[in-house]
Amino acid sequence: MSGLSDTGSTQVKRPRRWRALLLLVVVLVLIGVVVVHLLGAKKPPRATPPQVVTVATATLGSMPEILSELGTVTPTATVTVLPQLSGYLTAVGYREGQDVQKGQFLAQIDPRQYEIDKQQAEATLAKDRAALAQAHADLARYTQLNERKSIAEQTFADQQFLVQQDEAAVKVDLANIAQFDLDLAYCRITAPVSGRVGLRLVDPGNYVTASSSPGIVVITTMKPTTVQFTVPQDSLASVLQRMNGGASLPVTAYSSDNSKEIATGTLYAVSNQMATSTGTITLRATFPNDDEALFPSEFVNVKLLVDTLQNAVLVPTPAVQTGAPGDYVYLVNANNTVSVHKVTLGPSDGKNTVITSGLAAGNMVVTDGTDRLSDGVKIQAAAARPASASAAAAAPASGAGAGAASGAQGQHKHAHGGASGTAAAAADAAS
Repeated sequence: MSGLSDTGSTQVKRPRRWRALLLLVVVLVLIGVVVVHLLGAKKPPRATPPQVVTVATATLGSMPEILSELGTVTPTATVTVLPQLSGYLTAVGYREGQDVQKGQFLAQIDPRQYEIDKQQAEATLAKDRAALAQAHADLARYTQLNERKSIAEQTFADQQFLVQQDEAAVKVDLANIAQFDLDLAYCRITAPVSGRVGLRLVDPGNYVTASSSPGIVVITTMKPTTVQFTVPQDSLASVLQRMNGGASLPVTAYSSDNSKEIATGTLYAVSNQMATSTGTITLRATFPNDDEALFPSEFVNVKLLVDTLQNAVLVPTPAVQTGAPGDYVYLVNANNTVSVHKVTLGPSDGKNTVITSGLAAGNMVVTDGTDRLSDGVKIQAAAARPASASAAAAAPASGAGAGAASGAQGQHKHAHGGASGTAAAAADAAS
């Protein structure tokens, strides 16, 4: 009996173990299927958020057409005073760097030799005048004798020629005296023009010769003065058109680093030839220079106002891009996307640029954040950040500019139905 009971219990245990093992295998298979399903399932695509950018509206306005060039201050007169005869320099009548007037005494050459020469010429003149008087007296006597046929005809003719010779000798003497008078005038050297003298080139005591280099002194006219600059040949037509129409083109000179305005003047001359090597033409503007702010041979930056465009389409300069399509802007569409829009550029003042074609007033363009854009990308206009009271008090001009920008962006939001609170918060965080 005991043997049968042991065999029955063994048979009961074996089916239970198989059922447990089978259950374990089923569970493992189910777990494997779930894992494979989870790993093999594709993640749902995430929606690309719109790019946060800054936009602006194309407006109508005026734009000055300005040519910016590098110029050189060129005096109206630069004169090197040279001696016109030889002699010792006995005196100098100017201080270095002094302003002189035309005709003012500058230097003196020893005149004694020329005074002696003049005295000799005057003595010769007196002698020749006496000979001429004697010849006239003899001619009067020969004339009476010739009328009576008392002398030979040849003798009378010879006396007439002698009178003419003596008259010519007197004229030569008068010319010599005039030459010595001129030499004496040249001994006293005066300023040929008004201006400022430079450093002294010759000291008193030196022997100078006619037209000797480097001269006595250099005089430079300080006021008025001129500025000489070049413009490219493509800009010449508009300049000539305005000048031929009788317009006075204003020219402004700035310091070499463009940090300060120095003087204002007008354009008055255009060269008669184009420089073939550079494709430019030289222009000249005159400046009163009453304060002598423009110094001869100084380099300055020149701005020539050629014309002012009226009712031109203006966009902020950062909105203009240059790439494979050429010059273009990112135009904001009605569905809050952008498209690449080719434009033709006009003059620019650095802050704004004229669009001559390809854009109309009222169009919205992207001004900031263009590096992340492409054709058809969704955008979200950034909300304007309000200026603080302290900042507005410290810089009222800046506050006014911020208010104008806020108004422009507010119009853009109104046109596109507004922005959600979440997008606005994300835009503020991104900015």
